[in-house]
Amino acid sequence: MTIQNRDQFLNTIANSLGRPVRTKVERPAWKYLPQHEVLKDASQDELVEVLKKQCQNIHTVCLETTTANLANTLHQVVTDFGGKSVVAWKDERFQKYGLSQLMEFWPESGIEFYEWDEKNPEENIRQAEKANIGITISEITLAESASAVLYSHPNRGRTMNFLPEKSIVLIPKSSIVPRMTQAARQIHNQIEQGEQVPSCILFMSGPSNSADIEMVLIVGVHGPIKATYIIIEDQ
Repeated sequence: MTIQNRDQFLNTIANSLGRPVRTKVERPAWKYLPQHEVLKDASQDELVEVLKKQCQNIHTVCLETTTANLANTLHQVVTDFGGKSVVAWKDERFQKYGLSQLMEFWPESGIEFYEWDEKNPEENIRQAEKANIGITISEITLAESASAVLYSHPNRGRTMNFLPEKSIVLIPKSSIVPRMTQAARQIHNQIEQGEQVPSCILFMSGPSNSADIEMVLIVGVHGPIKATYIIIEDQ
């Protein structure tokens, strides 16, 4: 795309303001940066406690487990959610966490399992829509708001975050940061380093909650009606 008449347009505005065209905007030097002070000295264990406490406020179950026991913990949550059908991203980290055998076991035990397939977009949506449970992995996790940051990807579809009735989010302990400030910085650094940033970055804070109408809380209007976070000790 070619920008036309830009200089003429900018000169007209600058003349109206009585000053020359500014080609560079200097970043202001703020005297106070309170957004960097919240929980800045908290240890990873302390951030976990903040996250767990906030999960209570957003109606989200928060569990802790080790990598070795993750498969058992995940299967128990799936069972508690009623089993039926599970849809998950196609993500090499599931294998890293030792979940491949569990996902192969589910169909044998009567639980339908579907892995996201970028070559079948319509089937992906159909499976996500009918799924009882969706399983995703948080890239960055905000302790202050108990928000999981989910990156879209050809093998990690966006509808996974909205259509399944219930949501299970795996939270690597190493992904937990104090708040939005640190998440924004990480994403900014990715861009600065020339990394590919997803077209959709979702900040998910538990199940869907809305109190827009007469301040009456309704769960599940825009997404899952139940959510469980599983914190994985990966450090």
